[in-house]
Amino acid sequence: MEAEAATEAVKKPAAAKIISKALTSSSWAFETAMLPLSMILVQVLTMVTLLICKLALNSGMRPFVFLVYRNLIAAAAVAPLALIFEREMLKQVSLVIWGWISVNAALGIVLAMGLYYHGLRATSAAYSVNFLNLIPIITFIIAIMLRAEKLMLTKWPGRMKLLGTVMCVCGAMVASLFKGRRLHLWATRLLRSHATATSPAGLHHGMVAGTLFLCGSCLSYALWFIVQARLAKVFPSKYLVTTLTCLLGSLQCFVVGISLGHSRAEWKLKWDLQLLTVVYSGVFNTGVTYVLISWVISRRGPIYPSMFSPLLLIITTAMDSLLLGTNIYLGSVLGTMLIFVGLYAFLWGKGKELQLADVAAAQKPAAGSEEEAQEHGGDDMA
Repeated sequence: MEAEAATEAVKKPAAAKIISKALTSSSWAFETAMLPLSMILVQVLTMVTLLICKLALNSGMRPFVFLVYRNLIAAAAVAPLALIFEREMLKQVSLVIWGWISVNAALGIVLAMGLYYHGLRATSAAYSVNFLNLIPIITFIIAIMLRAEKLMLTKWPGRMKLLGTVMCVCGAMVASLFKGRRLHLWATRLLRSHATATSPAGLHHGMVAGTLFLCGSCLSYALWFIVQARLAKVFPSKYLVTTLTCLLGSLQCFVVGISLGHSRAEWKLKWDLQLLTVVYSGVFNTGVTYVLISWVISRRGPIYPSMFSPLLLIITTAMDSLLLGTNIYLGSVLGTMLIFVGLYAFLWGKGKELQLADVAAAQKPAAGSEEEAQEHGGDDMA
C-alpha cells in the first residue's frame, strides 16, 4: 500500500505538468491565431466606417456634426473601462494635464478627423484611405525635422526606412496626379449614393480641395502622435485620456460647427443612415478598435498593428468600387501599390531598429553587472 501511495504521489505532479504544458501550448496557439485575426477585424471595421461615413456625408451630414456625436458615443463606450481600471487617476488630473488633453483633442479630433472627413466627402473612400497609410511616413519626417529621431543611412534599417518613405511619397503623388485609363472590374454597384452630379471642372476642383484637406489631416495626425507621446509621459493613462479627449473633442467640434453656421436642423439625428454611422463609428471604430489595438500592442509591440494597414487599402478600394460604384483608374492602382510596398519597407526598417535598440538595452545591464563583478573580484583579491 505504501508503494502504491508513493507511485500515485509521483504520478500526480507529472500529470499536473502535462496538463499545464497542454494548457500553455493551447493558449499560445489561441493567441497566435487571434492576434492576426484581431488586426484583420480592425481593418474590416475601419473599412465599413469609411464606406458608411461616405454615404452619410453624401446624404448631407456635416463632418463636425458627425464628430460631435461620434466622440460622445465613443466617450460613453470607453468610460466604463476608465472607471474600472483607472478610477484613482482622476485625482491626478491637473490644469497642466487638462491643457495637454485639450491640445490632444484639438489636433486629433478637430483638425485630423475634421479635415479627413471633409476630404472624404470631396473625394472617395478608396482615395482617402491612401493618406491614412501615409501617416507613419509624415510622422517620421516631422520627427527627423524636430531631431526626435535620427536617420542612420550607414545601416540597412535606416536605408529601408528612407526607401519606404520615398516610395510612399511617390505613390501618393502618382495616385493624386496620374489618372490613366479606367479599369472596368464589374458592371454595377450594390448601394446607391445620394451625391449630386457635378461637372468635370467641379469634380476636379473637389478632388484638389479634398486632397489638400487629406494632406492637412496627415500633418495633423503626425503632430497628434507626437503630442500623444508627450502626454503619455506626463499622464500615463489609456482609457481615462481617451474618454476625456473624446469629451473635449466633442465640445471643440460643437464650437467649430456653430461658428461655421450649421443650422439647428443639421444637428438633429433621425432613425436613418446618419444615426447608424454615428453609433457604429463611436462603438466599433473607436471603442472596440481601441481595445483590440491596445491588446495587440501589449503582446507584439507598436509595429505589429501597422503591418496590417495596407490590407485596408485593398479591401476599401475593392468595396468602394463594388458597393458605391467608385471608378478605379490605373494611376490609383499604381500609386496604391507603391504605398503598399513602401509602407512595408518602412515598417521593416523601423522594426529592425527597435530590435537592435532592445538588444543594446539588454546588453548594457549585463555589461554593468560584469564590471561590478570584476570590481568585487578585485576588492576580494585586495
